[in-house]
Amino acid sequence: MVGKHLQDTTTLNNGVKMPWFGIGVFKVEEGPELVNAVKSAIKHGYRSVDTAAIYENEEGVGKGIKEGLKEAGISREELFVTSKVWNADLGYESTIAAYEESLGKLGLDYLDLYLIHWPVAGKYKDAWRALEYLYNEGRVKAIGVSNFQIHHLEDVIKDAEINPMVNQVEYHPRLTQKELQSFCQENGIQLEAWSPLMQGNLLDNEILQEIAKKHHKSVAQVILRWDLQNGVVTIPKSTKEHRIIENASIFDFELTHEKMKVIHGLNQDLRVGPDPDNFDF
Repeated sequence: MVGKHLQDTTTLNNGVKMPWFGIGVFKVEEGPELVNAVKSAIKHGYRSVDTAAIYENEEGVGKGIKEGLKEAGISREELFVTSKVWNADLGYESTIAAYEESLGKLGLDYLDLYLIHWPVAGKYKDAWRALEYLYNEGRVKAIGVSNFQIHHLEDVIKDAEINPMVNQVEYHPRLTQKELQSFCQENGIQLEAWSPLMQGNLLDNEILQEIAKKHHKSVAQVILRWDLQNGVVTIPKSTKEHRIIENASIFDFELTHEKMKVIHGLNQDLRVGPDPDNFDF
């Protein structure tokens, strides 16, 4: 059983505690909506915020964090903040520079987690050395990757001084990534889900609707609960306060083993995002 409360954490392979649940801000533009979303999440008990350089919204996220911490009366240390280095900046010196730039925009002294956003061939290993440097210097609490397949992870690990602590990937009932998850578990890498609701494409699924009805929950809540019970950290995106509250209201019910299996059975190895083995950006 994973996570009984919104602020429950998993322990990464270096001992750092990462919340099981957080808010993502993919495609949320700079402006009041973004600032308020981050503030609302913190107000309602979220302790993890996930952004990335390519989202071009780190300044707004930083503002939301600053205001949210003040209003909630909690310290920076109680929040887990993630950002990611973009493909154009992959390389040793350029990754370190990109990290500094993200910190500046966020208005923070350190990040809790810094990820390589995509496994660009010929570039991600130099970037990984840069992340190891930042980690060894105490500039970041944990380092990891995003959208890495098994062969990418094997490639990094074989020369790494430090294994990735997290792999953030597209993960939902239509893309269960079982082999990847097994590999990550065997190597002490925490799997994290982006697009856990398949960009809304699963909300009218009849099987999920049936399960949701029985639990007096929404389909979104059922999927997010399924993530946690699978031991996958998840960061659903929302800008609306009522949805932010609803997404986190998943700690008062549990899916049976049978229902978990039924949801697993929806897998079609179907992506809504790019294929990590075949992208051109």
